[in-house]
Amino acid sequence: MLDLDFSPEQEMLRQTARDVLERHCPLDVVREMEDNPTGYPLSLWTQLAQLDLIGLMLPEEFGGSGMTLLEGVALYEELGRALAPTPHFVSAVLCGGAIARAGSDQQKSQWLGAIASGDAILTPAWLEPENGFSPRGIELRATVDGDGYRLNGCKRHVAFAAAADRLVVVARIGEDEGSIDLFLVDPTAVGVSLRQQYTIASDTQYEVTLTDVAVGLDDRIGADGTGWATWQEVLEGGLVLLAAQAVGGARYALEITTQYAKDRHQFDKPLGAFQALAHDLADAVTALDGAEQLVHEAAWAGANGRPLASLAPMAKLFACSTYRDITAMAQQIFGGIGFTLDFDIQLYFRRAKQLQVMWANDRILEDAVAAELLD
Repeated sequence: MLDLDFSPEQEMLRQTARDVLERHCPLDVVREMEDNPTGYPLSLWTQLAQLDLIGLMLPEEFGGSGMTLLEGVALYEELGRALAPTPHFVSAVLCGGAIARAGSDQQKSQWLGAIASGDAILTPAWLEPENGFSPRGIELRATVDGDGYRLNGCKRHVAFAAAADRLVVVARIGEDEGSIDLFLVDPTAVGVSLRQQYTIASDTQYEVTLTDVAVGLDDRIGADGTGWATWQEVLEGGLVLLAAQAVGGARYALEITTQYAKDRHQFDKPLGAFQALAHDLADAVTALDGAEQLVHEAAWAGANGRPLASLAPMAKLFACSTYRDITAMAQQIFGGIGFTLDFDIQLYFRRAKQLQVMWANDRILEDAVAAELLD
């Protein structure tokens, strides 16, 4: 029988992460980091590095721990529970994953150890104004210039760009849909400009404009024209981690809402005694348990070399929708005070919606599941 429970070692990892997050990232710190230009607390980042949690899934030969998606999910459920503002996902998972899969020996040697230790932060520059998540949405151009390239275009929703040592820019090199490459770009290079964006989650994102930015051949990750395939391979596992993050956030949001329904009295009885509210809570815990099992199944599949083409989008689609629904229901139970800044539930409500639409929205995820089902 398939066992989707965490092993004792994975439970220890989860508890270690929770302990660190409780000490270094209470919700007061989350509030302090909202709309902060850097976007993450250095003390937390340092602690994650000292415990080898940044490089958890990076190759051992480059300073990582070589763990699987199962260990990643154990960590990301706790990051989601704490709403931890860290560049872990963009740096260690996406950029580190891309370099580990397709980077040159020199790129791996230069960057993977530094990413794993927290000494370097990399972040992807992917999405563009008015464009979608498919390869057709990549219009930023990389044109051949001597022995290198010149990059021109604009990217949005680039997380932690001001704190990054390099951007991994997804750029078009030809007219074919998949003619896309990944380039390492110094955010302080001539022709790169950053403008902070302000989001519903108050996290740290930037618009990045590249004007005639010069990069060399040694800045390209992977062979010519392989960038989109590398990016999709890395993002596939990343979707499972985002789903785990949603499960962790939804679990804590449900806990504080349930406690409030017990403690808050109306008409001389607790809110939870009213049947309609009790049924809402019952529906929420049922959906959340289902989302958790789906995420753990996807993590198990990834850890055992099984395909994730349908499980990864299914996990993010269902987990993020569940997170959004639970926090919306919670706001109704808390009432008007739930929208005030003094109450924690609004932190989860805002982040649930953003997580639902970032990296892959519901339509893209449904298309991916349908393609596996019908094609």
